[in-house]
Amino acid sequence: MISKPHLSIPIVECSEPLVAIPADRFALFQPHPYADLGAPYGDLSPFFLRAEVLERLGQAQAVLQQQHPHWHFHIFDAYRPLPVQQFMVDYTFQQLAQEQGLDPQALSPQQTTDLEQQVHQFWAEPVTNPHTPPPHSTGAAVDLILRDHQGQAIPMGSPIDECSPRSYPDHFANAADSLSQTYHQNRLALRQAMEAAGFQNHPYEWWHFSQGDQLWAWLEHQQGRAGAIARYGRVEAA
Repeated sequence: MISKPHLSIPIVECSEPLVAIPADRFALFQPHPYADLGAPYGDLSPFFLRAEVLERLGQAQAVLQQQHPHWHFHIFDAYRPLPVQQFMVDYTFQQLAQEQGLDPQALSPQQTTDLEQQVHQFWAEPVTNPHTPPPHSTGAAVDLILRDHQGQAIPMGSPIDECSPRSYPDHFANAADSLSQTYHQNRLALRQAMEAAGFQNHPYEWWHFSQGDQLWAWLEHQQGRAGAIARYGRVEAA
């Protein structure tokens, strides 16, 4: 599996509650794409975050609208229980195998290893170890896109959950053509708004931001803010 150094960050759980993302403040993807695939949410909802994370999300949207008054966040995903994480890891593995012309039921050990490496670059392992929780299971991570006042998606150059280098936040930074630069500037607008509210951007996913989890703390340390600690571990929704 891919080594993920942020998992070595200790967690000092603050026991802050999960709270619902209010639909009157944020646009939400409905019906939820993973639920449509059959992901086992049961009675749970993906649209929950820790209380402070939700407050910071509101601050980030306000920053965005200072620069782009007609843009707003569209929340794709937030809280993700472990069974959903496992379902989506398995689903992505099957999809990648089929895209590469492979039979998921007849893979060699090397093919299996290669596919798992591809999956786990973008999807956290759905482990039960409380010291290494998947980011979305903490209620501290959110996936989102931008839309304009007419409801049109702001182009970002790749869809959410694409397992390819196009998903890296700065993939289009050095491209010469104007369309690629538009994608880059749009990603920058999202990232700058989120960073202004204290979020960190996932290194491989332009759409994924977190605040207070292990990945956030590790990225803070990488940027010279050594005092940051992970205060959100895996949480079970009531």
